[in-house]
This record gives sequence, C-alpha cells and structure tokens, in this order.
Amino acid sequence: MSRKPFTKGSSSNGKATATTSSSSTSQTAEDAGIPNERSEYMKSLQNKDVIERVRCVIKDAHVFKLPPRPTSGGWRGADWRDEVWQGTVKVVERDEMTLVLLVDKVSGDVFAVCPIKDGAVDRCVDSSRYFVLKIENDNGRHMFVGVAFNERNDSFDFNTSLEDAKRERAAAKAPIQNKIPNLPEKDYSIKEGEKIHVKIKNISGRYGDSTGTSSNEKKSSSKSSSTTKKSGGFLKASSKDTPRRAAP
Repeated sequence: MSRKPFTKGSSSNGKATATTSSSSTSQTAEDAGIPNERSEYMKSLQNKDVIERVRCVIKDAHVFKLPPRPTSGGWRGADWRDEVWQGTVKVVERDEMTLVLLVDKVSGDVFAVCPIKDGAVDRCVDSSRYFVLKIENDNGRHMFVGVAFNERNDSFDFNTSLEDAKRERAAAKAPIQNKIPNLPEKDYSIKEGEKIHVKIKNISGRYGDSTGTSSNEKKSSSKSSSTTKKSGGFLKASSKDTPRRAAP
C-alpha cells in the first residue's frame, strides 16, 4: 500500500514524524519570497508544453526516517532502522529545474520531491548505496530522509545522472566567450605591390600560368615545328612499311 507524501510533523514525544499533507495557516515559502521548487514542479505538470527529461529511473528504492546525525563523521546507513516507504526514484529535468522524484510504483503519484541544489543530496560514509535527500512539501518546508538502493549499479546510475545534470547546467550558464577562444584577427587583404600567381588547368590537363603559355606547351610547340621542317609537313615513313615495286 502506498503512503502519502511527507510533511514535517512531530509526535507526542517530540520526535520528528512523517505525517500527511494538511492545510496550514502559517506563512508559506512563496509568501516569504523564497522559491519553492516543489510547488513550481507540481504546477508545471499542468503545462503540457513543458518537456520533461528523465535522466534516470530506479524502480526499487527504500526511504528511511533518519536518526539523529552522528556528532563525528557523516551519515551512516547502518544506523537506519525505520523504513517508511518503498517505490521508484526518478531524476528529471523540467524547464529550469532538476529534481529527484520519489514516485509510487503502482499509481505513479509523486510521494516526495527533492529539488537539486547545494546541500540537497549527501552520501553515507559506510556504503555507496545509501544517500540522504532534502525533500520539500508544498509549503516549502523541508526534511531529510534516507534513501537506499538494492544494487550498487543503481546507486552509480543515480549519482552519475546528478553529476551529468550539474555539469550540463554549468556549461549552459557559462558565457559564450569562454567557449570560443579569442584568436587574433588575420588580415587577408592584398598589400601594395603584392602579386598572386594562379595556375589554371588547360585543355591538355596541364597547369600553366594565367598570364601566358606554360613551359611544357612551349617545349611541345618548338619540338613540333622542328619536326615539321624536317619531314616537309608529313610524318616520317615507318621502316615496317612494304616497299613499292619497281615498274616493269
């Protein structure tokens, strides 16, 4: 059975608990001028023109209520005992937002949203499969929950998708001049007194200067004229020709 989305509450003993969403008269994040990305994401679902890019889908994930953080070191997954939800984890990009969604496997309803920004995702020191997410409700209030994956490949895909999204966002915001090196401008104009030699292919397939006859053509022409003078304008008879018979 799927659970309802988290909001931050407290039990009779004063400890933090996971309760269902309810109307509140307290000031919201939007009222205070604080961007509430979870609320913006839920509103953007109504806009069919906004394209959502899904970077990663992990079908089986476990959500834990966190115990008090250790005074020394970081979070330790071995200390987590209170599992409160199980479902699918998605890393998505929608408009200008990058978010981690906790989604019900059966109904597809969004259980919780973790907007990706500084301090939103933390890793445990004792296992690569355990993470801490900072989730937000519709009022912009937040709480930290533990997320555990069954396989290391799942945690690798999850972490890689977050790193790729961060890198691409940073590259998109970088100034254009940083992407194109500032090369010195070159002057391709012809200076005074400078000449350009262009070789053009003639009918015979040889190259010659555009202003005169090529040297090969001159040699061929002189050789042809000397041959013409010697043979009277006719080709020299071949030695293989049959001699004419003398008249009887």
